[in-house]
Amino acid sequence: MTKLILASASPRRAQLLQQIGLKFAVKVSGVDENENEKDPARLAKRLALNKANAVAMQLTQGIIIAADTVVCIDGKLLGKPKDSMEAKEMLRSLSGRTHHVLTGVAVIDSENHRTLDHVETTAVKMRHLREEEIDGYVQSGEPFDKAGGYGIQGKAAIFVEKLDGCYFNVVGLPLSALCLMLEEMGVQIWGRS
Repeated sequence: MTKLILASASPRRAQLLQQIGLKFAVKVSGVDENENEKDPARLAKRLALNKANAVAMQLTQGIIIAADTVVCIDGKLLGKPKDSMEAKEMLRSLSGRTHHVLTGVAVIDSENHRTLDHVETTAVKMRHLREEEIDGYVQSGEPFDKAGGYGIQGKAAIFVEKLDGCYFNVVGLPLSALCLMLEEMGVQIWGRS
């Protein structure tokens, strides 16, 4: 059986892989996520490839899965907020509007270095947020390790009015696209134990 390695410290990505029954090891890439790239799709793809390559270079066998999620609105990238003020500004900018969540996914076979990559995009419409909701959400501490300053799988679920695209992409890993990539790499999804 092919060994799967998740090149991510994200507990959300690990939970998603567990949810679909995949067994895997975690090996954090340590890749610096600060890039000058302004195009969201190119940024997400490049960071995912960088993470996957960093782990693949340390191994002689196994399939590496890496991902990076970015959030953008009006062409502006929203990273992980540095502090409460920035988190509130991000949420105000998303309030009542549609933004895009893009996740770059890279899958590398560390034995032969075959590489597949994909960028998934989901449009997310947030309802109008009241200032006390923004304050309360920021005080919960949830926004600080999430691109765009919110987690759809947490308390911010009540802010999302509509999705166009993959829900799991917004959580951080587009499962349908990933499974097709893994199958293309020869990984059997069904029947794995």
